[in-house]
Amino acid sequence: MNMLVDGEWRTDASESTDDEGAFTRHETTFRDRVRDDPDARFQPAADRYHLYVSYACPWAHRTLVTRALKGLEDAISVSVVDPYREAGGWQFTPDKDGCTRDHVHDADYLRELYVRADPNATCRVTVPVLWDTQEDTIVNNESAEIMRMLDTAFDDLAPRDVDLYPDGYRDEVDRIIDEIYDPINNGVYRAGFATEQEPYDEAIDDLFSALEHWNDVLEGQRYLAGDRLTEADIAMFTTLIRFDQVYHTHFMCNVKAIHEFSALWPYLRDLYQTPGVAETVNMAHINEHYYTTHPDVNPSRIVARGPDLAFDAPHERDELSGGPPDELESLVSE
Repeated sequence: MNMLVDGEWRTDASESTDDEGAFTRHETTFRDRVRDDPDARFQPAADRYHLYVSYACPWAHRTLVTRALKGLEDAISVSVVDPYREAGGWQFTPDKDGCTRDHVHDADYLRELYVRADPNATCRVTVPVLWDTQEDTIVNNESAEIMRMLDTAFDDLAPRDVDLYPDGYRDEVDRIIDEIYDPINNGVYRAGFATEQEPYDEAIDDLFSALEHWNDVLEGQRYLAGDRLTEADIAMFTTLIRFDQVYHTHFMCNVKAIHEFSALWPYLRDLYQTPGVAETVNMAHINEHYYTTHPDVNPSRIVARGPDLAFDAPHERDELSGGPPDELESLVSE
């Protein structure tokens, strides 16, 4: 695995599987918070914070969806890395379609920003990254925490009254996010990066058991937590939108495709068609990243061509109670 060790880039620093061949995800490193508190080091302010993302990465995608739904595009700027991640790690290639330069420091690689924040950093270099231009450092690189901050700490800067962590739902939202993380969000990686049959089988059993469970839940309600669109749906969406395109084939999660589920498939289309969400999906980046960046899984680096899914097809989920916030309707005409 490629990572920083004492501020130096190493390509042989650690393994991503344990002795039994099971995939292990490393903890993120920077865990500070933006808080609407006069005593906080990091306080919400327009044009102060910057997001580093990859369109290919489901974890970074969570933050892009939240930013779009809240209408924070003018308050929080974004730089997009190349979907192809080679030995040097995430790179800025502004001449490539959908990519940008590093708008803050004109770095060539994302790892340069990690070292700028901590010259002795020992960690993986991951997206998303929430950068503070005032303190010139990384605030946080944990996707769930950045999603929560964008949803709650920046309310006064958000032009839309969209609450993805509403009172009365918070315990349920937290429970669901925790419940779907290991079998679904991380489960596709546990399957795809397993190097022995037993951990692969365990991951697949967990994954499809969880998918069947939530398919049953969604037969009778519009969203994971009931009748309100919440952070839990964003966390589920960024895995489901990639599933049939890459996880089904590339990560051998081929017991069943999402478009074969009676509720998950229309649910996915419902989320995709929520105003502002489709614009955050870049399937070309998703395909290129997964099929070309994991040579241990796909040594030929051939990019699979299918499937061609109709995410814009009618979903009929609006027959269930609830729906997206009224404020999102303004996105249709923007």
